[in-house]
Amino acid sequence: MRQTYMAKASEVDRKWLLIDAEGQTLGRLASEVAAILRGKHKPTFTPHVDTGDHVIIINAEKIKLTGKKLTDKIYYRHSLHPGGLKARTAKEMIETRPEQMLEIAVKGMLPKNSLGRQMFKKLKVYRGSEHPHQAQKPEVYELRG
Repeated sequence: MRQTYMAKASEVDRKWLLIDAEGQTLGRLASEVAAILRGKHKPTFTPHVDTGDHVIIINAEKIKLTGKKLTDKIYYRHSLHPGGLKARTAKEMIETRPEQMLEIAVKGMLPKNSLGRQMFKKLKVYRGSEHPHQAQKPEVYELRG
């Protein structure tokens, strides 16, 4: 009887992938990036081991939103003080913090435990086409669709 292969953390071979967010839809990009961070694109995927690759996203400010999300989608945060609820529309987020907008979308699609937090650390998001990871020799990743 054959045993199911289970990857070990020490055996994982991680690549650095470069994704250009220009013209991409936020949710579709985020779901694919989350799958890459988890390692679901690899035949060695193991649910309880972080088998994913590092992902660099450039041109975060050029992400697309469909429908009326620019004006209707609201991002909330709270200062943990009474009356400290802050709200921003998606349009304000794209203008001020487009990196954070992508990070929130991807983080919501990762597991909500210590493994998910470990996977999230492999995501790097930058506005503009420059990034400080040339030494890692990132491969350009073509998105599906």
